Amino acid sequence: QVQLVESGGGLVQAGGSLRLSCAASGRTFSNAVMGWFRQAPGKEREFVAALSLSGTYYADSVKGRFTISRDNAKNTVYLQMNSLKPEDTANYYCAASYHSNPYYTPRTRPEYDYWGQGTQVTVSS
Repeated sequence: QVQLVESGGGLVQAGGSLRLSCAASGRTFSNAVMGWFRQAPGKEREFVAALSLSGTYYADSVKGRFTISRDNAKNTVYLQMNSLKPEDTANYYCAASYHSNPYYTPRTRPEYDYWGQGTQVTVSS
């Protein structure tokens, strides 16, 4: 079992920045592919970013503005969000995948095994 706890959400003005953190426990963190998703009210949960041994991947809507990174010594994955826009407003979730191939980077919700409870990000115009 894996526990994921997100933090760092909040209210920010358009153009501002936030850094989300996700602390993991329970299984070997370095073996996991980590991802971030988000869900706005009335919308489906969508892929934002992921990090595997093959590299980083981003949704087109956040490419160039968001950066995913991890610190295996701290069992933590981060999402640095810059140049935030009102349309980035959502509940942000981190997720862990223990796929047999650590070079494979899942980008759909069913491919992730564990989820955090989410942290709210609100961007005002």
